[in-house]
Amino acid sequence: MSSVIRRDFLKTGGALIIGFSLRESLPAEDRGSVAGPPDAKQIDTWLAIHTDNTATVYIGFAELGQGNSTALLQVAAEELDLEMSQVRTVQLDTNVTPNQGGTYSSASIQRGGPQVRTAAAEARQALLQMASQKLEAPVEHLTVAKGVVSVAGSPDRSVTYGALVPDKPFHLAFTGTAPVKPPAEYKVVGARIPRNDIPDKVNGRYVYVQHVHLRGMLHGRVVRPRGQRAYGSGAKVGSLDESSIAEIPGARVVRRGDFVGVVAENEWDAVRAARQLKVTWDTAPTLPTQARLHEQMRAAKTTDRVVVQRGDVAGALAKAAHVVSESYRGPYQAHAPFGPNCAVAHVMPDRALVVCSTQDVYGTRNGLARLLDMPAEKIRVQYYEGSGTFGHSCYDDAAQAAALLSRLADKPVRLQFMRWDEHGWDNYGPAHVGEVQVASDAAGKIIAYQYEGWQHNWSAVETSAQLAGTPAADWPGGAAQQVSALNCGGMYDIANLRLVNHQLPGKDYLKGGWLRSPLDLSFSFASEQTIDALAYLAEIDPYQFRRQNITDARWLTVLDAVARSAKWTPRRAASQRSDGKVATGRGIGLGTHLVSYGAAVAEIEIHKETGRVVAKRLHGAVDAGLVVNPAFVENQISGQLVQTASRMFKEEVTFNTTNVTSLDWNSYPVLRFEECPEVTPIVVQRLNERSTGAGEEVMAAAAAAIANAFFDATGVRVREYPLTPSRVLAALSRAA
Repeated sequence: MSSVIRRDFLKTGGALIIGFSLRESLPAEDRGSVAGPPDAKQIDTWLAIHTDNTATVYIGFAELGQGNSTALLQVAAEELDLEMSQVRTVQLDTNVTPNQGGTYSSASIQRGGPQVRTAAAEARQALLQMASQKLEAPVEHLTVAKGVVSVAGSPDRSVTYGALVPDKPFHLAFTGTAPVKPPAEYKVVGARIPRNDIPDKVNGRYVYVQHVHLRGMLHGRVVRPRGQRAYGSGAKVGSLDESSIAEIPGARVVRRGDFVGVVAENEWDAVRAARQLKVTWDTAPTLPTQARLHEQMRAAKTTDRVVVQRGDVAGALAKAAHVVSESYRGPYQAHAPFGPNCAVAHVMPDRALVVCSTQDVYGTRNGLARLLDMPAEKIRVQYYEGSGTFGHSCYDDAAQAAALLSRLADKPVRLQFMRWDEHGWDNYGPAHVGEVQVASDAAGKIIAYQYEGWQHNWSAVETSAQLAGTPAADWPGGAAQQVSALNCGGMYDIANLRLVNHQLPGKDYLKGGWLRSPLDLSFSFASEQTIDALAYLAEIDPYQFRRQNITDARWLTVLDAVARSAKWTPRRAASQRSDGKVATGRGIGLGTHLVSYGAAVAEIEIHKETGRVVAKRLHGAVDAGLVVNPAFVENQISGQLVQTASRMFKEEVTFNTTNVTSLDWNSYPVLRFEECPEVTPIVVQRLNERSTGAGEEVMAAAAAAIANAFFDATGVRVREYPLTPSRVLAALSRAA
């Protein structure tokens, strides 16, 4: 059977014609010169009041589908005494919106909420002072509803916000000293307000970055090996034959160092040119074999640091009634957005515009400034949503590639990655080796805990900059993720605890970057399985064992909430329930990402003849303090549970000694719709606690729950994930 290119099939079929085009007229093309960054110390940077009695709230966080562009408006509307129909926001833009830091580490509400809340409160205070003068009444006699300020007892004496500052600036410093509402008075915060971005997304009107066009732009593609080599090796051009694309009209090669790209007026011509261009690359082996990855990590010279040391772990281990010691391994995993990253750039001699999907417009701008050797204030970055990221994916690489192509071609360029670019050159969530020792006394009290972890530094220098010979500085995440008490024993009351971090240099491994709940899945996969094993050794139900070793009320609350949801019943040993071909099991786990509290229960099936594992039901509970919109957090929990199942059962970056080999959805499979578990999200609302993250705080718990459910079903502990059929069959065979 001959292969047929999809595009050629559509051209010759004649019966199917599909057309879709959105041409976005960008404000940047009409606003003149690049301005400086908004001054976060001014109220006018945060909001504006309009004549029609509405407000625009300027938000510095990216809408990634988590609903923060609605939730932060809820915070502002609450403090301003406006309805949701009276508030709106604008596109994220380094010339327009404040620098609130990146949209990662579940920070939008945790960091952004207090900033927006205090700015709105300060604006309201100023508006009341203006109204007091206008209405000739003291501030304490004024009431506000829907932006209308009235004198108490005299509703006819009123004035609107819009009449007080009709499209005029406040000219007030943002001091952060204005009093904010007590939670008991909240009407908008805590309500299930629908997301404001959903209608346009459902109706096909929403403009994603892939839809954005600039006048006179070219289309571009990068040309690089299909699959990255070791981070320190990059990719070296051996030879390049520009004549190999001579028959494609208007297509041309642009190059700087080992950065190679093609541009053309027609996108399909750019795709063809990138595919046909004859380039040879240095293919010397620089990676460990995948089979030896964890062995090499464990044996490598590392930078070691004792992260936590309290009590006498060795002494407690020596006198313990029960001791469990195990080693576990976690894989590289990819961000793998469904639509490859895209960016549009227009680099001019004295300024630049870059339109992209990013989690940090200001961080992206700084990287572009280094790459282009241009002052950051001369570069404008505008955000348009892409197709998902869940961490530091290739969005900065796409932005930098587009900027390089534009500078080299001296034209605006739209750059779209191909699937093999995205899968093959990602900043992968790093692999991990964890060794755990946990001990208890005869009554099941944990008396000693030790965790030693091996992983390499984040190394998310963008590929385009690296190949061009002018690598930007390392991504701000640096080597921040390391063994910590958050997921390594910290939820339990343990007198003797020791955590050791073994950091490997990143240059001999694949590029690493933040992935949703980075390394937390690996930490909890190891730690919570060992806790579970100790519970069974002590012949105590895993839920009850955890309960009796926790004194923190918030950990107990999420643990109890998820157990109630799953209708947990005690069991003391692996039940190994089976109908002969299918074994079923149930497990529980705790975990988090930063400061919130997460718990999960998993119910799974193991098909013993094929090795296939299926999550039937997942329950997840999160305590994230004050939850601005419970519906959004429920959505986040549901997404986390499904994504965790995908990462636990399917996802693993594959590679040989020369390059990454998982370049598509066949070689890097993800969970399919028919494999999705039934999910139950549980939000623990705490109005009087500060808001903390909710975007990745139950994934570690769910990973542990799945692993513990496997043991419950089979009596076998799995030491490495994902739980692929081959690993499952091997584990069952060893236990037979």
